[in-house]
Amino acid sequence: MSYLPDNRPHARFDPAGIRLLEECAFNAWPARQTIFCDGWLLRFNAGYTRRANSANAWCPTGSMAGIIGAAEAFYARHALPTVFRLSPLAGDEADAALAAAGYRQIDPTLVMTMPLAHETRSDDAVTLQLAPEAAWCAGFARANAIAPAVRATHDDMLAAIAMPKVFAALWQDGAPIAYGLAVAERGWVGLFDILVVPEARGRGAGRRITAALLDWGRRQGATHAYLQVIAANTPAVALYQRLGFHRAYGYHYRVKAT
Repeated sequence: MSYLPDNRPHARFDPAGIRLLEECAFNAWPARQTIFCDGWLLRFNAGYTRRANSANAWCPTGSMAGIIGAAEAFYARHALPTVFRLSPLAGDEADAALAAAGYRQIDPTLVMTMPLAHETRSDDAVTLQLAPEAAWCAGFARANAIAPAVRATHDDMLAAIAMPKVFAALWQDGAPIAYGLAVAERGWVGLFDILVVPEARGRGAGRRITAALLDWGRRQGATHAYLQVIAANTPAVALYQRLGFHRAYGYHYRVKAT
């Protein structure tokens, strides 16, 4: 059953609502492999992005000592650092246990949501593709400075998204100046990879590409939208708040201190 919050700006998300959004986000940002371990998901994606290469609480049942040991062994086999992504599903005890084990906190992140209005918007300067075509992937990789060593992993991940998806580009003077990805599932549309090229920032391109993705989500039947944004990215947070997004819950990462 789909969980939808009421339309109050700061409606609280209960564990069922958080779990649904976590499911949607995992499906929208797929890892190459996922290992289940005592109610945790150990995600592996050849090192590309923390979200896809971290241990995530789902329905935790085992001891944290056991989970930490299993995660460290798993990621060591893949020559990757052990990273824990801690949503409210992990609980305070897990966070404290990791801190005691020498894991430091990084990148507090907001999960923001909004109800979608019934109005539709169109922007002739935005193109939409239902598959990650080579030109879109290459342009996004250049604009986001994705290292050549992980380009194939990035492109494979986008191609592996199994839910309805769209890849957007905003054009100006014959060149793309903004990119974005949206994925629809169970009444929600998630926004990812929102990027404006440096020379076009501060001129409304982020708002336009986001609005186009939200409009696509409405046409897929979505009634609510969500996104994830690093809390320290104040310009992006401010933009999303102006569009109507509000904080639903937060998460952060813990990595072993070196």
